[in-house]
Amino acid sequence: MFSHKVFRKISDFEWEIPKTFRPDMRVAVRIFMTEALLRASLDDLSLEQAVNVATLPGLAGPVVVMPDMHQGYGFPIGGVAATEFPQGVISPGGIGYDINCGVRLLSSSIHLEEASPYLDDLAAALNAHCPSGMGKAGPLALKRAELEAVCRQGAEWAVRKGMGSIEDLRHTEENGCMDGADPRWVSERALERGAGQLGTLGSGNHFMEVDVVDEILDETAAQRMGLATGCLVLQFHCGSRGRGQEIFGGYVQSLQSAVRRFGIQLPDRELVCAPMDSQEGQQYLAAMRSAANFAFCNRQILAHMARQAFEQVLAGKVHNWQLRQVYDIAHNIGKIETHLVDGRRVKVCVHRKGATRAFGPGAAGLPEEYQGIGQPVLVPGSMGTASWVLVGTAQSMERSYGSTCHGAGRVMSRSKAKREVRGDRLRDGLEQQGIHVRAGSLSGLAEEAPQAYKDVDEVVETVAGAGIARKVARLRPVIVVKG
Repeated sequence: MFSHKVFRKISDFEWEIPKTFRPDMRVAVRIFMTEALLRASLDDLSLEQAVNVATLPGLAGPVVVMPDMHQGYGFPIGGVAATEFPQGVISPGGIGYDINCGVRLLSSSIHLEEASPYLDDLAAALNAHCPSGMGKAGPLALKRAELEAVCRQGAEWAVRKGMGSIEDLRHTEENGCMDGADPRWVSERALERGAGQLGTLGSGNHFMEVDVVDEILDETAAQRMGLATGCLVLQFHCGSRGRGQEIFGGYVQSLQSAVRRFGIQLPDRELVCAPMDSQEGQQYLAAMRSAANFAFCNRQILAHMARQAFEQVLAGKVHNWQLRQVYDIAHNIGKIETHLVDGRRVKVCVHRKGATRAFGPGAAGLPEEYQGIGQPVLVPGSMGTASWVLVGTAQSMERSYGSTCHGAGRVMSRSKAKREVRGDRLRDGLEQQGIHVRAGSLSGLAEEAPQAYKDVDEVVETVAGAGIARKVARLRPVIVVKG
């Protein structure tokens, strides 16, 4: 479908598919990739999906794709689209199955050398305190009224219960709670699936890692975040668990009638959508925000339990075992924001699917200590490889709706990874690198093998070269916990 001459080169890190490429395109597709990554992206349907997204009604500007892009449901993973509020559409495929899947990072002053004798015990304690795996139940059994309160209050619900601090909320996107959530539009099945899953990691690419700060590239920003070379940090990746999946599936079905009612022409039925100001659009937004708040609360509880594991293993053995939250950021979300598009300020719904918000210095909503440096951006790699801490930039606000990449991006399906990688050999190889591994199953470990992903350093080099993020610190794993 795509020949090399289709792409207009803007720079070594940026390309464009013009809206003249296909008659039904309403906007161009802007691609942040090196030429090598762009060529590799032709191996799946992700660029075709991005072109399909460019046909949606109400788009305010170009569809944007990130260097970690790969094929998803309707929208490519690594895709960003902004539709004008309120008449533009909202599309569940532009947010994803796992609503508010995201990453949280906590820093410490624990030096790797002083913690090394206790890392295996810490791995076991994190695995015990933070349940992981498909369908795994968490430590809380909530009644319906409490579940609805979680949907409305997000991470604040957990903090009110003594599981965290006001500082944690300040260092969370949206302060850990999206306005406009309404659990009335969450199905009974979705409520039931979420009942026992608060405080759990889940499975697939969800993980908990202890890393060491391997390299600092921006000393000022690192100091603001409490990051120091040679010290441990904790990061974990999870979302809204079964609740988000149920909401996604239910609205993908129910919005089909809205597509017909409003006469929306779609090149792919997976792009099902509804105008935001329609009844169907309002109901999905309310349900999506409910799932997002559930995810914020889930990560808040996991942070609390991880802190308990650190205290259990390290208190009295290292100088200071406490963990301070750096930031918590979503990468599967729909947000109403105001952006500069073609020289005009426009209120839009930014669909970020496998893309991270990356607001630049001075952006509204950032805590005071990050106003001067920009918003922290968390980019985990695959297990056994590096992860990165970045910050948003003024250019990201101008060129990518305040967005950047979210991870390494898959190049191999889970089924293929399980066929080609032996979980026991992968585990042994990671252990030989000094990485303490806890995994629910060897097949699940194989699914997430490093060779199943792009090179995260190349992905980060791309967004830094394009100017839509700036490097702060590189992290190296020493403990990996997988579902």
